[in-house]
Amino acid sequence: MQRVSVVGNAGSGKSSLARRIAAVIDAPCIELDAIHHLAGWQSIDPDEFVDRVDAITHAERWVVDGNYRTVVVDGPVWARADTVVWLDLPRSAVMRQVIGRTLRRTVRRERLWNGNREPLTNFWVWHPESIIRWAWTQHDKYEDRYSRSMASPALDHLEFVRLRSHAEADEWLENLSPRQ
Repeated sequence: MQRVSVVGNAGSGKSSLARRIAAVIDAPCIELDAIHHLAGWQSIDPDEFVDRVDAITHAERWVVDGNYRTVVVDGPVWARADTVVWLDLPRSAVMRQVIGRTLRRTVRRERLWNGNREPLTNFWVWHPESIIRWAWTQHDKYEDRYSRSMASPALDHLEFVRLRSHAEADEWLENLSPRQ
């Protein structure tokens, strides 16, 4: 295990899990949100996004955290990965976590990628860019996407690890050998 893609719904704990995996296998951890979100919540040019991720994934070892289809499933991440770790928590757990995380980040005015901070609109679940709304509406879509991916013969080069709870993730990490 040298090139790992960590996927899952917003608020599921992908970033935390990716950092833990990276520490165990001694690899850099790349958060796709940090590349995608420019200052002022502007999105990077799509071609530049693909080019930057393509360059990063030429390295021998890495852990990439994120779901951006153009660079993950249909792009260089899964083309070069050897392992996909899918953090597939129940919707109730994801919603509890994404609401708690959003509240914490908003109240503390935590800086995210490129100086961005969580906007108050994230709590307006009717707002189209609310991360809370996103987590709710995308849950079934990710379930479908990654279940199909696991069954796809075109992705036989990947080892899929599906973790359905943080306890499962902890147990799996405990059994993960350094620089496997």
